[in-house]
Amino acid sequence: REKDDKYKIRMPKLRVAKECKDKRKSIDDLERNIFKFKKSSEEKSRMREKEEKFFRETFMYDKEISVISTATAECSVPSERRVDLPITAGEQLEVIDVTEGAAVICRNSEGRYGYVLVEHLNFR
Repeated sequence: REKDDKYKIRMPKLRVAKECKDKRKSIDDLERNIFKFKKSSEEKSRMREKEEKFFRETFMYDKEISVISTATAECSVPSERRVDLPITAGEQLEVIDVTEGAAVICRNSEGRYGYVLVEHLNFR
């Protein structure tokens, strides 16, 4: 018996190809992400409600929020005040209301509201 063990051929462990492992991981990630997606969409809706509430209180806006038009930001502008909307070049903005001055009230893709100067926007 000792001699049999000595000459016994050891079989290497079967290894799964990297591609198969990656596919298996991606499928597992997709299954996990389905549940995370639902959670993130709920968080986003809460954040949008919070932003809308802040917008209505700050701007004393009691009308229905409707999009007048869309515009593209020509340049990046940081916000100096909380009521100003920080924009980046090329960002799509929805114009909510026109004010008396040179600013309009806009909403970005994240759901934040704020003033943006008309000179920074490109209307199509």
